[in-house]
Amino acid sequence: MREALVEGQNRQTTDVAPAEEHHADIYGEDGAVRASFLAQIGAAIADRDTITLKREVDDLHQSELGDVLEALHPEQRRALVELLGSDFDFSALTEVDEAIRMDIVDNLPNEQIAQAVQELDSDDAVYILEDLEKEDQDEILSQLPFTERIRLRRALDYPEETAGRRMQTEFVAVPPFWTIGQTIDYMREDKNLPERFSQIFVIDPSFKLLGAIDLDQILRTRRAVKVEEVMHETLHAIPATMDQEEAAREFEQYNLLSAAVVDENGRLVGVLTIDDADDVVDVIQEEAEEDLLRMGGVGDEELSDTVLATSRSRVPWLLVNLLTAFLAASVIGLFDRTIEHIVALAVLMPIVAGMGGNAGSQTMTVTVRALATRDLDIYNAARIIRRELGVGFINGVVFAVLIGMVAGFWFRDPNLGGIIAAAMIINMFAAALAGILIPLVLDRFKIDPAVASAVFVTTVTDCVGFFAFLGLATWWFRVP
Repeated sequence: MREALVEGQNRQTTDVAPAEEHHADIYGEDGAVRASFLAQIGAAIADRDTITLKREVDDLHQSELGDVLEALHPEQRRALVELLGSDFDFSALTEVDEAIRMDIVDNLPNEQIAQAVQELDSDDAVYILEDLEKEDQDEILSQLPFTERIRLRRALDYPEETAGRRMQTEFVAVPPFWTIGQTIDYMREDKNLPERFSQIFVIDPSFKLLGAIDLDQILRTRRAVKVEEVMHETLHAIPATMDQEEAAREFEQYNLLSAAVVDENGRLVGVLTIDDADDVVDVIQEEAEEDLLRMGGVGDEELSDTVLATSRSRVPWLLVNLLTAFLAASVIGLFDRTIEHIVALAVLMPIVAGMGGNAGSQTMTVTVRALATRDLDIYNAARIIRRELGVGFINGVVFAVLIGMVAGFWFRDPNLGGIIAAAMIINMFAAALAGILIPLVLDRFKIDPAVASAVFVTTVTDCVGFFAFLGLATWWFRVP
């Protein structure tokens, strides 16, 4: 037994070493694909040397091939796919952003896509097909075997960004009256089972989900025992129409490896897994990136987007910001006589607004993230609001003292220092209040706080900051 263990360890080391060596050949110290490797690929493409090209990319993992595609010029990546033909690993298209994926797919005949889709897991196939035009989808699906076509069509019929779109339609399901022995024999003999799975689902004749059995439970159970005697209830079955972010949160909260996906009648239609490409881990990352981009007002922008597409995606929010800037400017316009009498106010007032804006952004970022992860709800909202108000007041006092001393010394006017200090406290307090209340209110009215919060918070801090500073100065210096 010791010899077998040593042999297994040696074999494992032998299996892993080439992959690690290959990975080192592709990536440089900075984690990017090496320029020399890209040059080799580019030279093979230019010479239309398919033999060299296949040798270089044959052993690449789909994520590595995805990185190579993203690093190549558009015409090179199209040529690479063309030259590789049926040897191209289409699962790599799930690892690149949408613009690159569509650039490649749009230049391929539907017959080639249909042939490639048959070799993919259903979730990967849906990921590629869902962005195509309806006519192209129908043409590709019509060329697939009946069973495969029905599975993919059912997944594509579910709304975007739902569990039904992300699920795998390949799963193992058995009736409750089978024995463990029958189940094991079925898994050994059926050639159409998924490549990887950790659970076997139990269903009735109408495909209604009854329960599940983990593979380790099957291995520990005698062959004569019936499935219904050892199956357990599936506590976290996911509705196919559930938002993918909600489904990802289920995996995160309950540490799931896989979960059954059911339709509105409780019938098993698919499975979500934690370890497949474009699965729950990717969903978590995508949703986090989406929230971050939306808070910056850049939508679902990708690095590979064209100049025109990028400009078009940013214009709407820049226009909204322009309108709110006019609102802040109108507040300044109310005190034009004060600024004419005391020019120093024009120098100092951006400091008040800027500090308030930064403080509001900090609070807003924490609040939006807490709402997204469901850490903030009606039960702890009051406590969090009090905490943020306390933080805003303390920080306001600290920076009021600093800026008051600097301003008083700079302009040799302690009155001016006191005015800006008071305005700083008011605006920092308002920033904390706006930073938490605005996302809460938007969320309450079913408006995505990641999209709209930043504009409103900035508007509040600008208007309050200018009004507090210039209003206090007008009152204190008795400007007519």
